[in-house]
Amino acid sequence: MTELTSSIGRFNAKTGTVPVTFTAGDIVHRRDVRAVVTAAGKCDRKKTAERVAEVARGVAAKIDLGVIIAPPVEEEGTAE
Repeated sequence: MTELTSSIGRFNAKTGTVPVTFTAGDIVHRRDVRAVVTAAGKCDRKKTAERVAEVARGVAAKIDLGVIIAPPVEEEGTAE
């Protein structure tokens, strides 16, 4: 399985999510992940990190299958 790192951003109370950046080599994949929220409406950081780890396993599998890839490098002079 692909070696993957993840970086979790700030909790958005309005959406109940945290932005996460997953990185594997030159592949960078960003998405929001639903946070685990306490009864008081606060983000449970430990449980949210566990959820992000679960999502990361799925992202790594998609990278291994070629579903998530690095964006193509645009050559100079080819943009319209």
